[in-house]
Amino acid sequence: MLVADGFPDFSICGLPFYVSDEVHQPSALAHRTGAPLAEHGIEVLLHHSATELRPAERTVLVRGSDGHEQSMRYDTVVIATGARPRRARIEGEDLAGVHHLHTVADGIQLRARVDGGRLDRVAIVGAGYIGLEMADAFVRRGLHVTLLSRSATVLPTLDPSLGELLRVELERHGVAVETGVAVRQVSSAQERLRVQADAGSSYGADLVLLAAGVEPNSDLARSAGVALGLHGAIRVDRRMRTNVPGVLAAGDCVETWHRLLARPAYLPLGTTAHKQGRIAGETAAGGTREFQGSLGTQVVKVFELAAARTGLREAEARAAGLYLVTVETEPWDHKVYYPGARRLHIRITGDRRSGRLLGAQIVGDWRAEAAKRIDIFATAIHNGLNMDDLNDLDLSYTPPLGAPWDAIQEAAQAWSIS
Repeated sequence: MLVADGFPDFSICGLPFYVSDEVHQPSALAHRTGAPLAEHGIEVLLHHSATELRPAERTVLVRGSDGHEQSMRYDTVVIATGARPRRARIEGEDLAGVHHLHTVADGIQLRARVDGGRLDRVAIVGAGYIGLEMADAFVRRGLHVTLLSRSATVLPTLDPSLGELLRVELERHGVAVETGVAVRQVSSAQERLRVQADAGSSYGADLVLLAAGVEPNSDLARSAGVALGLHGAIRVDRRMRTNVPGVLAAGDCVETWHRLLARPAYLPLGTTAHKQGRIAGETAAGGTREFQGSLGTQVVKVFELAAARTGLREAEARAAGLYLVTVETEPWDHKVYYPGARRLHIRITGDRRSGRLLGAQIVGDWRAEAAKRIDIFATAIHNGLNMDDLNDLDLSYTPPLGAPWDAIQEAAQAWSIS
């Protein structure tokens, strides 16, 4: 296994919580180091990069940390180069004080800047998952945060009505939220940064975090003649095979089979990467298991709220030519007479003709089990259930934790009578 840095098995998703100091040491995010991997028969070469793939020879050119290059033979190679931060394409994005958060080194560097105690104001460009988690992290560290979003709402992977709930939560914790803002330039003057946007608006900051999303890191594959697909991601079949014999690929660098649409999509998610990696490994070892597809199931915690989604949003379902109806409800997470009951905002989309569930979104207090409830919706979509099937599910109930009809079933009932 060739690893470009020194971290062979590391939770990148945990980096915002290291910056926030909810996780105190970066080593806590390291699942396994080289020695345990070696015990399982995996030879790990840290600080080694694959610089060229030569399929005709079945070799890969490898460069070590000392600059020395060597050629290694393979029977099967798995490309798992992941994604990289999407360039914001704004002037000044390479200035000192402008950061990304994508690698372990990024997280350590960003944490060191915050620990240094010379920061007061932070500007975040991008209001997706990383942007929201980092707004939370910086506020926890006592910093003033401005969140700048090109989209009309924060977290545009949710429908606008739910994105507005997140905006309110961010502002309740002191985050200045600016939506519909296109950043044009970052400039530096007198040890401070200034973010300049369209319409002449500008924002001062001691640190700027660019969180404009990711793109597939597929350069190695492309140079070897491997076919690319959506957004430049590596095109693979459901056994993670590319068009080049002996070359497999998995993770954030590849296209994803969308289970509901039955066609490729680009959905770079850690859960998907884990499943694809297992399939690629089994294929390399002679197995025949196929990747069963992704629904884009996601959840994020923002201060006291959790926001989750799975399947298709209304606009996505309409673009797919489906005859749909979307209904938004606000059921309680458990029986109201038991203290601490909280509203869940649930938005579900279904096919009007068949009643099939197409997508679901939930926003609510993070203690109200939005994450587990979105998993029930995801399971239902994965298995082609309709709204009546949701009502037939035998779900658990006790007054402190739920109701005889769970919140997701109440939402399905509201959809059915709409």
